[in-house]
Amino acid sequence: MAEHLASIFGTEKDRVNCPFYFKIGACRHGDRCSRLHTKPSVSPTLLLSNMYQRPDMITPGVDAQGNPIDPRTIQDHFEDFYEDLFEELNKYGEIESLNVCDNLADHMVGNVYVQFREEEYAAKALKNLTGRYYAGRPIIVDFSPVTDFREATCRQYEENTCNRGGYCNFMHLKKIGRELRRDLFGRYRRRHSRSRSRSRSPYRHRSYEERAYYGSRGHSRRYDERDRDQDDYYSESRSRRHRSTSPLHRREHSKNLSPVREGSEERRAKIEEWNRQREQAKLNDFH
Repeated sequence: MAEHLASIFGTEKDRVNCPFYFKIGACRHGDRCSRLHTKPSVSPTLLLSNMYQRPDMITPGVDAQGNPIDPRTIQDHFEDFYEDLFEELNKYGEIESLNVCDNLADHMVGNVYVQFREEEYAAKALKNLTGRYYAGRPIIVDFSPVTDFREATCRQYEENTCNRGGYCNFMHLKKIGRELRRDLFGRYRRRHSRSRSRSRSPYRHRSYEERAYYGSRGHSRRYDERDRDQDDYYSESRSRRHRSTSPLHRREHSKNLSPVREGSEERRAKIEEWNRQREQAKLNDFH
């Protein structure tokens, strides 16, 4: 009996525990759900509920005054948020993946899921973020049961075929551009590369963030022409943003960009210096 209950836990056959809460970390029925929402006492994943406030929150593609918004402006706004949040969360430990929902339903809109490499990193982040504010709004953070984002993500959305739109009950995850992804997550690849060079183990750990774009053995996602076009568009948008008038930390980062490939030691030194300069700038949002 115990083996049977364990095998159906978190599935549609489980009449006790909510399968959507188990897979998505959120349920449209909330506290009125007829099944249990058992919050984990510890997890490598944190949920920051309704944290991202997109500029076209009321009507997609339109601002609060009813004026259309350029998609590049929306993407720039999102990448600013993503980068600031990543740098803040990175203080507490290595990030496995950082995912932001593009869903519109109340229980998922603006939800941010950060999965750390170790549970202790998530516990440290939870302790430090509780009671804090971002952009004048309180941060609502808790452990999440979600550990496999492949099960939580809407596959039809990734293929541009989801007919439920923003009200789908599976995650519609917003993507960042290739340049920003390389800047943020590339530091981990370089670090693990150095570690592997000193070890006999051939193990190559890849996060969901990497697998979603580059594929992995056993769960491959082909990087087709549409994805490349989208990444090129995001990269172009981000490059344009660096060339335009921007806050101090973005101007400093822009100066570090060079068509000449730098040595790894020089690049790491510049990144460390850039991160130090950013700390003061971000205090205006996090306090």
